[in-house]
Amino acid sequence: MATVQVNLPHHQYQVCIEPGILQQLGQLARGVAPHARCALLSDEAVAKLHGGVAEQSLRDAEYDVITRAVPPGESAKSLDNVRQFYDVLLEARLERRSPVIARGGGVVGDMAGFVAATYLRGVPFIQCPTTLLAMVDASVGGKVGVNVPQGKNLIGAFHQPHVVVMDPLVLQTLPPRELRCGLAECVKHGVIRSPELFAWIGENLAAIQAVNPTTMTDLLQQNVAIKAAVVMEDEKESGVRAHLNFGHTFAHAIEATAGYGTIEHGEAVSLGMIAATKLAVDEKRCPPELLTQLIELLERIGLPTTAELVSTDDLMSAMLLDKKVANDRIRLVLPEALGKVSIVDDIPAERIAAAWEIVRE
Repeated sequence: MATVQVNLPHHQYQVCIEPGILQQLGQLARGVAPHARCALLSDEAVAKLHGGVAEQSLRDAEYDVITRAVPPGESAKSLDNVRQFYDVLLEARLERRSPVIARGGGVVGDMAGFVAATYLRGVPFIQCPTTLLAMVDASVGGKVGVNVPQGKNLIGAFHQPHVVVMDPLVLQTLPPRELRCGLAECVKHGVIRSPELFAWIGENLAAIQAVNPTTMTDLLQQNVAIKAAVVMEDEKESGVRAHLNFGHTFAHAIEATAGYGTIEHGEAVSLGMIAATKLAVDEKRCPPELLTQLIELLERIGLPTTAELVSTDDLMSAMLLDKKVANDRIRLVLPEALGKVSIVDDIPAERIAAAWEIVRE
C-alpha cells in the first residue's frame, strides 16, 4: 500500500492508495471511527458501479450502513440536497461518533464533507474518491462546501477527513472525459510545484490513458504528496495554499456563467490555466515558452484550450464574486516559471479582461 501522511496541528490522517483497497474500506473506517453506524453518500452512477463492494466491506466490518445517492454533476451540490441528507441522518439518529463516508467524485466529497462538518457541529468524515479529479485534489485538504446560484463553493467549511481511501482500479470505469478532467489538476500541480511531475505526465501519458494500475498508483502518490505538503504548510489558505488556485479564478467564472455541468471543472481549469499564464506572459512575469509548453501538454491530454464563452463583461463580473476577492481586487495565482507561482492582486481589470481572448473560440 502506498500512503501519504497528512500532519496538521490539530489532526492527522493517512491517504491510502492501493489497487483493490475498496474491499478494505470497512476495516480502514473502523480504525478511525469505530461507532456502530455510518452514513454513506454516493452519486447514483458510482453506486451502480461500485456500491456493492463498498457497502459489503462496511457491513463486513459490522457497520449499520445508512445510504443515500444523489444525481451526478455539479448541480447536485446544492443546499437543498444537503438539507435532505440532514433529514436522513436525523431520522436514522446518527450520533456524533458516527462517520459520514463520501464515495464518488468531488461533488459528493464536498457535499458529504459539508454535512459532516455541520451535522451535530461535526462528525468523523471519510473520503473514498472514485474520480481522478477527486483523488488528486478535492479529497485531500478538508475544503468542503456547496454551490449557490451566485457561484461555486461560496458556502463551505474546512473539515479534514479521518482517512482517505483511493483505489486506482475504480478509475478503469471512469469515462475518458472524466479522466482528462482529473489530469488538468495533475498538470496544475506540476506548474505550481514540480517540473518533474509536469515532465513525467508527458512521458507516461499513454500508460495513464490506459489506466495502468501501477502507473496510476504512482500518479496518485505524486500528486497527493504535493497537495498534502501545501495543506500542511497552510491549512486555512492564508498563504501558499492559495497556489492551488492556479487557473481556478478564471475557471470558476467559466463554470458559473456557462451553467454548472456544461463545461466540466477540469475543462474549465484547463482554460483557466491558459488564461492565467497568458496574463503572466503579458505582464512579463513568465517566459512565453511556458505558455507554449502548457498548451501543448493540455492538447496532448485532450483537454480544451479554447471554448465558446459568454461576454468578457459577464466573465469579469463572475470573477468579482470569487471567494478570494478582497477590496474589489481580483486575486490571481500567476506562474513565474515551471514549478514556481506567485499571488498578485494589483493587475488592472482591463488587462485581466484581455487575457480571456486566448481561450475564446
